Amino acid sequence: MEDRFEQERMATVEALRAKGVDPYGSRFDGVAPVAQIAGAYEEGRVVRVAGRMTAMRNFGKAAFADLRDSSGKIQLYMKQDMLDPASVEVLQVLDLGDVIGVDGKLGKSRTGEITVFASGLRMLSKALLTPPEKWHGLRDVEIRYRQRYVDLWANPDVMATFRRRTQIIGAIRRYLDERGFLEVETPMMQAIPGGAAARPFVTHHNTLDLALYMRVSPELYLKRLLVGGMEKVYEINRNFRNEGISTRHNPEFTMMEVYQAYADFNIMMDLTEGLIGSAIDLLHPSRKISYGLHELDFTSPWRRATYDQLLKEHAGVGLDDEAGLRSKAKELGRDPNGEIAAVADRLFESCVEHQLIQPTFVTHYPITLCPLTKASATDPRFAERFEMYIAGMECANAYTELNDPIDQEHRFRNQVEQAEGQLRVVDEDFVRALKVGMPPAGGLGIGIDRIVMVLTNSPCIRDVILFPLMR
Repeated sequence: MEDRFEQERMATVEALRAKGVDPYGSRFDGVAPVAQIAGAYEEGRVVRVAGRMTAMRNFGKAAFADLRDSSGKIQLYMKQDMLDPASVEVLQVLDLGDVIGVDGKLGKSRTGEITVFASGLRMLSKALLTPPEKWHGLRDVEIRYRQRYVDLWANPDVMATFRRRTQIIGAIRRYLDERGFLEVETPMMQAIPGGAAARPFVTHHNTLDLALYMRVSPELYLKRLLVGGMEKVYEINRNFRNEGISTRHNPEFTMMEVYQAYADFNIMMDLTEGLIGSAIDLLHPSRKISYGLHELDFTSPWRRATYDQLLKEHAGVGLDDEAGLRSKAKELGRDPNGEIAAVADRLFESCVEHQLIQPTFVTHYPITLCPLTKASATDPRFAERFEMYIAGMECANAYTELNDPIDQEHRFRNQVEQAEGQLRVVDEDFVRALKVGMPPAGGLGIGIDRIVMVLTNSPCIRDVILFPLMR
């Protein structure tokens, strides 16, 4: 059936060309967004609109149609005796999905709907494939993700989500720019994968005959910039991790990392609350947000609690009770063996993370879990680190950065020895950079995709990535 429709539309393309009408149009200046036109309605005003035709009710020599652009939709009224001959040729071959340009006057239909009464039509792109059966309700998730170019037009809510994504990132950028941070770019292909314990994607540079790795994190390069004297830097970056896919994970994802000289993880907490708050204020001024079955309250200040405190609260056992931790892990079917910090972390995943619905800063992780973090000055068993959770998801991670080159090199070498088959190499140049001298600093990483999920009430990470990876 679809082949027949495509053949019929191909015949229409050839017929238009034979009549001197270009089925794939050309420049069309002076177009106004339909939302702007509707918002400033003035009867009789001459307007020019362009977009995709998503509905049509044909009455022979006249037709009503819906035209949709990225801002919304507007009704068209097209009547042959109101059009020039070239426009009549276009009207006679219009199909759902065609991209058209329209000149006309604003008015209202008998039902009171704002309408463009067309005086001119231009074919800008003839659609050869038929749109979904229900243009306003494409629901097949597989098709939606694979054919985002259809999904965006078929589901206005999807277009709105990605507009809000852009607004969220813009608000975060403005917040940092206004505070003197420099946006920078660091390599996406790296000779040594570093900055996170993750499996990289491997590629190869033919001219240099060199194995390279798609970055898992920009961290070590951004810290080099601190050494170089850039005291406030950030990068909104694409990272690549050759790991699982789930509702919260995509192998290619967007992170933002921020580093500030002479700061610590407490300053990073304030910064996190401020920059995410700036995006929330843009979309949800009340600071109350519905996410799934929950109402999230982002009113400042957000909760701050230690890792040990939350373990005791939700698992009933603390870090000072090794026997209790191993017993609890065994009870829950988690591995009770190995280093006690790793056992505690398994319990944290099982008992705590899903309980952290309201925005919560989890602070003071066991130092052995944090190879790039400064130890607490008051208790060196713990790291000056936080993770920020919303709706049971880790959305941010921050440290007081380790700037002691001897300590850092020792931790790197321990990490390599315990890699258990994962690719790990000591970044000797980064250690050299630390020996030049990196100022005390705070560093922060924020999962942009997850923040957008929360602020747009999207249950799956694929809903906020325009082209997610598919099998």
